[in-house]
Amino acid sequence: MKKAVVLYSGGLDSTTCMAIASDQGFEAYALSFAYGQRHTVELEKAREYAPLIGAKEHMVVDIDLRQMGGSALTADIDVPKHLAEEGEIPVTYVPARNTIFLSFALGWAEVLGATDIFIGVNALDYSGYPDCRPEFIQAFQQLANLATKAGVEGNPYHINAPLLNLTKAEIIRQGLVLGVDYLLTHSCYDPTAEGLSCGKCDSCRLRLQGFAAAGEEDPIPYV
Repeated sequence: MKKAVVLYSGGLDSTTCMAIASDQGFEAYALSFAYGQRHTVELEKAREYAPLIGAKEHMVVDIDLRQMGGSALTADIDVPKHLAEEGEIPVTYVPARNTIFLSFALGWAEVLGATDIFIGVNALDYSGYPDCRPEFIQAFQQLANLATKAGVEGNPYHINAPLLNLTKAEIIRQGLVLGVDYLLTHSCYDPTAEGLSCGKCDSCRLRLQGFAAAGEEDPIPYV
């Protein structure tokens, strides 16, 4: 089987992305990060679910982005309980997060001999983060093929973003077709100590709107 590194947070999008990679015939090597995020329950879900959807291996990398802060997810800043205004980059944006994550994925892919990396970014029903746009994915793919031994030797990398142009409802429907159990995913940026989702942050709102538009019930518990 072809190998692929899949960026995997334990959330709805990355879980669906992993299922798509497996359905496309890839042997999935799941890569998660303990980066100082306040919503660490997502890592618990990632560890629980990765082997169930066929991850060949699951690596969790420790990096502490709290040292830099600058985001409501990595600093003592309140998580907004509303959707961001159109054109506004919300305070839940973590500076350079996807650039950092993809760089780690690229390094592991080169070691594994994999030329495919999957990332579950979405540019339709999303929070407006600049590192979720198609221009960013294209630019990183170009960088990957300029900056690696494999790339300059003629084994080009492909940054796969299969959810990029799907609505949240379309993502959910596709995941259900592939057998994704969304009970074992987590999306909330500000969960309770017990791991219950708040239902009010932008990530929860987008998730709930997606399930409603898909005509499905979100199986996870909320406050």
